[in-house]
Amino acid sequence: MIKLLCFLMFFVAAATLAADKSVYDFTLKAIDGQPAPLAAYKGKVVLLVNVASRCGFTPQYAALEALYEKYKDRGLIIVGIPANNFGSQEPGSNQEIKTFCTTKYHVTFPMMAKISVKGGDEAPLYQYLTDKVAHPATGGEIQWNFTKFLVGPDGQVAARFEPDVTPDAPQVTAAIDKALNANRR
Repeated sequence: MIKLLCFLMFFVAAATLAADKSVYDFTLKAIDGQPAPLAAYKGKVVLLVNVASRCGFTPQYAALEALYEKYKDRGLIIVGIPANNFGSQEPGSNQEIKTFCTTKYHVTFPMMAKISVKGGDEAPLYQYLTDKVAHPATGGEIQWNFTKFLVGPDGQVAARFEPDVTPDAPQVTAAIDKALNANRR
C-alpha cells in the first residue's frame, strides 16, 4: 500500500512538473550551430517536424515549405529537426543537410542541427514531447521521420500528426487555422 501511495505521489508530481513546462523551455542548436531558444517563438504557432533527407517522406519538405509560405505572415513557424534515428536516413552533416534542403526543396523555414528523437540519447525536447504523462493525447515514442507536433502560442502541444499525414492534409491545416485564430483573441 505504501509503495502504491509513493508511486501515485511520484506520478502526480511528475505530471505537475511536466505540465508546468512548455516547448519554450528548450533550446536547440540551429543548423549553423548557433543556440536557438524556442522561447524566441513565444506567441507563435509552431510545427516541429523531425526530418530526414533520404526517407520516403522526404518530399514532404515541399509541402512544409508551401505551408510555411502560406501561413508565416499569420504567425506560423515551421521548425525542421533532422534526426538519423530511422534507417540511417539522415547520415549527412548539418552543412550537407542545409545544402540539400535549400537547393532541392528551397527551404526557408528554420532548420535545427541534427539530434536524436528517440532512444538513450533522445534530446530533452523530444523527451518532453513524447512524454505520455505530460501529453496523454499526443505523447508516445516517435515511430518514423516526419512526425509533426503542432504547438500553440502558449507553448503547449496542441496536436500530433504521424508521418503519413502530409503537411497539407485537411486535418493539419484545420489545426493550424484553429491555433492561429486562437492567437488572435
